[in-house]
Amino acid sequence: MNARLAASFLPIASRNIRLLSPDGAPPPDTPAWIWEVDHPYLHGAFAPTTREYDADGLIVEAGELPQDLCGAYILNGPSQRFKPANQYHFYDGDAMLRAVYFQNGKASYRQRWIRNESFLAEEIAGKSIWPGLAGPFDRRLPGSPIKDTSNTDILMYAGKLLSLWYLSGTPYTIDPLTLATVGRETLGGLLDHTLSAHSKVDPVSGELFFFSYGDEVPYMRYGAADRDGKLHCDMPIDLPGPRLPHDFGLTQNYAILHDLPFFHDADLLKSVGKRAVRFHRDMPARFGIVPRRGGAPVRWFEAEPCYILHIVNCWEEGEWVHQIGCRQSDPATIRDSRDGPLAGALAQRRRLHRLHRWSFNLRTLATVETPLDDENTEFPTINRNRLGRKLRLSFHQRIPLPVEGSTIGQCQTFDGLVRYDLETGASQRWDYGDGVYGNESPVAARSGASRQSPEDDAYVVTFVTDSSDWQSSCLIFDASDIAQGPVARVRIPHRIPLGFHSTWVPGEMLGW
Repeated sequence: MNARLAASFLPIASRNIRLLSPDGAPPPDTPAWIWEVDHPYLHGAFAPTTREYDADGLIVEAGELPQDLCGAYILNGPSQRFKPANQYHFYDGDAMLRAVYFQNGKASYRQRWIRNESFLAEEIAGKSIWPGLAGPFDRRLPGSPIKDTSNTDILMYAGKLLSLWYLSGTPYTIDPLTLATVGRETLGGLLDHTLSAHSKVDPVSGELFFFSYGDEVPYMRYGAADRDGKLHCDMPIDLPGPRLPHDFGLTQNYAILHDLPFFHDADLLKSVGKRAVRFHRDMPARFGIVPRRGGAPVRWFEAEPCYILHIVNCWEEGEWVHQIGCRQSDPATIRDSRDGPLAGALAQRRRLHRLHRWSFNLRTLATVETPLDDENTEFPTINRNRLGRKLRLSFHQRIPLPVEGSTIGQCQTFDGLVRYDLETGASQRWDYGDGVYGNESPVAARSGASRQSPEDDAYVVTFVTDSSDWQSSCLIFDASDIAQGPVARVRIPHRIPLGFHSTWVPGEMLGW
C-alpha cells in the first residue's frame, strides 16, 4: 500500500513538497481512514488534521516577538473529518479554524472545528452524508446538493467572527477568543438568504457589505448591514443567468460586482442538474458599479474575458474607479493524461494568476486595463485600514509554476511571500524554502497604529509547514521589508495543512 501511494503521488509533487513522510506513512495527526483513499488532496500539504486543542506559551524558535504585535491571526480552511462518501475535492473539507494569539510578547494557539448544521449532522451520523464538489449530487439531502462547510473565509464583524462559504452558504458567528461556534448570523433576523465568501467590513463605518449568488432568479444579491449587525440594504442584481463570482470590490462610495464568463453550462444545469463549468471565451467580463448602500441602478462596464478569484483593493480618483486584482486570462482547466481519473480535480489548481488593474470611467463608461506583473501570485492581503481607499502595498502568495514547463506538478501550494509596491511597481520576495509551504498572510497593524499611519507600520504573519518533518511554524515579518526575512518564528505544536482565507483581529477588538 505504501509503495502504491508513493508511486501514484510522485508525479504531482510541487517544489519538492512531500505527500508522504520519509518512512512512507501519511503526515502525522491524520485520521486513520487516510490509508484507504488514494487522493493527492488528502495527503501531504492537504492532509486533514482532526485534533482540537489549546497551547499556551508557544516556543519562539528564532528572533523575538514584537511587543507591539497584539491580536490574533486566524486561518479558515478544509480538514476532512470522515472518509468521503464519494469522490473528493480539495474544497470539500470540513471547516477548521487555527489561531495564534499575540499579547505582551507571548503567543498562544487554538484549533477548533466550525460546528455548523452540516458538521453536526455528520457528527451524529459518524460518517460523511453529503457528496462533494465532484458529485454525484443528491438533491434529496437538506440544504445544498453538496455540503455547506463554511470553510472558506473568516472576518471580524460586530464583535464576532463571521465564517463564510465560497459557494454562498449560511454565515455563522464564532467567538473570537474561544473559537466556539455561536450560531447562524441573521443580521437582526432580516437575512433570508445565503452569503458568499469575501464579504467586507469597512474600517471606518464598521458596516458589512456582501453579495450572494445561486442557480435561481435573482442569480445575485448585494447588500449591507450596519456596524451593529442590522441589515439595511438588500437588492437583487439582474444577471443573464447563473454565475460563479468569487469576490467583489469596495470603495468609499461604490461596490464593484463581477459577472465573469466562467460559469456552469446553463443547458446542462437546467436539464440534468450537472455542474459543468466552462470558460465562455466569446463573452466579455462585466463589472457592475453600484452605490454601496444601494438606491441606484447598476452601471455595467465591459472588459477582456477573464476570471478573477481575489481582489486586492479598489478606490476612486475623480471620475475613475480603480480595481486591482489577480487576473486569470484563461481559467479553463489544464488537463494532463498522466493524472488519470483525477485529471479534472488536479487541473483546476493549475491556473495562472497575474496582478492586474481595471479602471472604470463613471462619466464615459470606458474601461482601461493595465497588466502589473508577470509573477504567478494570488491570495492578496492588505492593511485593512486602507480597504476601499487608495493604497501602496499588497502582499501575495507565490504559486510555483509547473515543474520544468510541464502542466503536471502544480498543486497550488504557496512557496513564497511577495510584497508589491503598487506605486513604483517594485516587489520583494521571501522564499519559504525547499519543501516548505505557506498560507495566506494577513497584515497586522502595529498596536497603537491609526488609519493615518503608514501602511507598512505593520507586520505580516503566516503559517508555514516543512514537509521534511511536518513541523509547522508561524512567521512574523516586518511589513516595511520582508526581504530581510521573519523577525520571529514561533513553533506550532502540531502540523497545519494548507488553508484558505485568514484575518487579523487587532487586540482592541478582543478587549485587550
